[in-house]
Amino acid sequence: MTCTTRLPKPVADVWDWQIEGSCRGANSAIFFHPDNERGSARSARENHAKQICAACPVLEQCRQHALEAQEPYGVWGGMGEDERRKIIASARRRLRVA
Repeated sequence: MTCTTRLPKPVADVWDWQIEGSCRGANSAIFFHPDNERGSARSARENHAKQICAACPVLEQCRQHALEAQEPYGVWGGMGEDERRKIIASARRRLRVA
């Protein structure tokens, strides 16, 4: 579950970027996997979501949000769950070493 303590406060200026997202109005099932989805079906769905993200004008803001909030599910900012998990784990390792 997303840790809401890392989310920005409910101020429109902080969230306005979402209005410009290419995913706005799209079926959320493209970005979030159904239970037990595996293999090529999951890859195909995730690749479709990433294609939508690729041309998104707010890709960087979305990606930043997903990493800061440590979004556990779905495609955010053109990155899947595993990609974000690796980046977050790497950042934690660097913090422990420092």
